[in-house]
Amino acid sequence: MKEKASDNQKFVHVNYSGQTITNSEFIDCTFENCDFSNSVLSHNDFIDCRFKSCNFALAKLSGSGLKDVQFMDCKMIGINFDHCSEFLFQVNFQKCILDYSSFFGKKMKKAKFIDCSLKEVDFTGCDLSMAVFGNCDLLRAVFHTSNLEKTDFRTASNYAFDPETNKIKKAKFSLSDVAGLLAKYNIEIE
Repeated sequence: MKEKASDNQKFVHVNYSGQTITNSEFIDCTFENCDFSNSVLSHNDFIDCRFKSCNFALAKLSGSGLKDVQFMDCKMIGINFDHCSEFLFQVNFQKCILDYSSFFGKKMKKAKFIDCSLKEVDFTGCDLSMAVFGNCDLLRAVFHTSNLEKTDFRTASNYAFDPETNKIKKAKFSLSDVAGLLAKYNIEIE
């Protein structure tokens, strides 16, 4: 049972940096320009929430539920989303910096990553079927044993993964960036 519940509230310019917030439930809340850097946000539930221009750098979300949560223009460096609750996990990102984060093993069908930096993000074992990586930088992002069926990479850049170790049936790629699927062969394409 969650200790505190917040329903349909707006939090603006709140500094949670380095704080611990646990066992709380937030339903249909908006967080704008809040600082969660180095915070411990364990065992909370965020349901139908929106985060705008927030800093989550190195925050810990162990056991927290992210259920239909939107992140817009947020800094989320080094976040272990794989430690979040699996139950109804659903997130979408727009104009976010997610570098060095991990989604290891997450089920993220139809997830949307729009205008995001995803450098060195770990997507190993993820179900990203029907996901969209719109105008995203995937430099050194890891896709291994991932389900990428019907995933849209057409406007993404710098992706490189092995099609033999991932499911890519009906995935969409642009001709100019498809060379990243051949990287393991160490060939030159001109």
